Amino acid sequence: MKRAGRLWAAALAALGSCAAAGDGSACRGESYLGARYTVCEVDMDQADLRLFLYDEAGAPYGQFLAIERALSDRGEHLAFGMNAGMYHEDRAPVGLYVEDGREIRPLVERASGGNFGLLPNGVFCLGDGRADVMETDRYARERPDCRYATQSGPMLVIDGELHPRFLQDGTSVYVRNGVGTTADGKRAVFVISDEAVNFHQFGSFFRDHLKLPQALYFDGSVSRLYAPGLGRNDFGFSLGPIVGLVTSEAS
Repeated sequence: MKRAGRLWAAALAALGSCAAAGDGSACRGESYLGARYTVCEVDMDQADLRLFLYDEAGAPYGQFLAIERALSDRGEHLAFGMNAGMYHEDRAPVGLYVEDGREIRPLVERASGGNFGLLPNGVFCLGDGRADVMETDRYARERPDCRYATQSGPMLVIDGELHPRFLQDGTSVYVRNGVGTTADGKRAVFVISDEAVNFHQFGSFFRDHLKLPQALYFDGSVSRLYAPGLGRNDFGFSLGPIVGLVTSEAS
């Protein structure tokens, strides 16, 4: 892990960005208003972006390398990964979860506690050549055709506006991660803060720095990133849903 950390720091310092050949992704380090972030951008016209939860035996993958091992058995490779939504102690998703067209957990529309229930919350949907973040109410109305979907909360950016409950001087600070999408659905931008930030800081990074109209919070404190192009494989307690970019080993 120390060696991986040194490689990651060296990559950021020397390059500022790192593109994975042919997979439609690029990861880079950025700073905004005194805070540092790692950004991984995915071009949906080129990318094979998926969600992962359970292996073939029905056990949670939990770790990025478990997914990498499973993919490698099929001649594929995990080019990028990030935890993607809140989960219970048994790693089951708190809200909606769809994998390869199969709904594993239903949409939660009622109010609830914690960050997930800081309404409005939302859904990250992967469809045919596009990625969308949308409010839960909109998802419930439109029922888009999502091959993969994960529900989390709160929304960070809603139609270009920050979540109404975010306070600029909020004192709750964590390492946080989330995803934003462009209006045309052709780019999905995944972000993890490299230091503790509050919700207002994190949402502002998506809205004001990345200029994204919609963004969704995935989690805080357990936030982790797998970006081998940056020498980064964050390790910790087992995760629930994970979003991953898949490539062939030949890429």
